[in-house]
Order: sequence, then structure tokens, then C-alpha cells
Amino acid sequence: MSYYISTHLHKGFDDAIPMVEQALSEQGFGIVTRIDMQETLKKKIGADFRPYTILGACNPKAAHEALQLEDKVGTMLPCNVIVQQVHNGLVEVAAIDPVASMQAVENPDLHEAARDIREKLAAAMSALGG
Repeated sequence: MSYYISTHLHKGFDDAIPMVEQALSEQGFGIVTRIDMQETLKKKIGADFRPYTILGACNPKAAHEALQLEDKVGTMLPCNVIVQQVHNGLVEVAAIDPVASMQAVENPDLHEAARDIREKLAAAMSALGG
């Protein structure tokens, strides 16, 4: 089982991020964190890196339900979605597969909730063209 769901966009990096945010929003996700890895790696260790942003996507209703099922599941929230430039004009979007990440938790109700979130993330990827 793969640990992520992905698609590619034939867009510039800066154009891709709002498209990803919109596709996630249409599935009930908001962006609660944004990490610019290119900037962070340059600032912290002086490393040059390609455009790469990690979006912390949260579906508040689903997060609330998951936290009621398993109080430590917050260690796995939010759902990370990466947007990275593969080369000029091609961007990869990848999201964690919550079903794969929740395999470590022995709670069948949580596994069902993870399947629902995976469907929403997959729908967002599909809306982007994947």
C-alpha cells in the first residue's frame, strides 16, 4: 500500500498552490499550516532546494470525530499535502493516505473515518486532474 495519493499539474508552482487550496476547500478542508521548505532549508542550513511547500490540511468535522475516537490521533493531524516543482511547468501534488497512516492505530472506527478522509483527498486530487 502506498502512503500517499498524488497527481501532477502542468502549471507553474505559484499557480498550483491556490488551485490545490481550492480543490481541498471544495472537499471541506482548510489550510491550518504552510511550510515553505525551500525558504526554511535555505534559512536554517543554507541549502538550496526546489520549490516545495507542505500544506497542513484539516477537515474540522472529521478531525473532531477522530479526536473523540482516539485522543492521541492529534499526533497524526493535520493531513499533510505537498506541492513540489518537478521541473519548470510541472508540479506534483501529493497527500498522505490516511488509511495507510492509521494502520498503526488499533481502532476500527478510526479506520472507517480514515477511509472517508482518503475519499475526500482523492476527490481533491481528481479535481486537479489526477
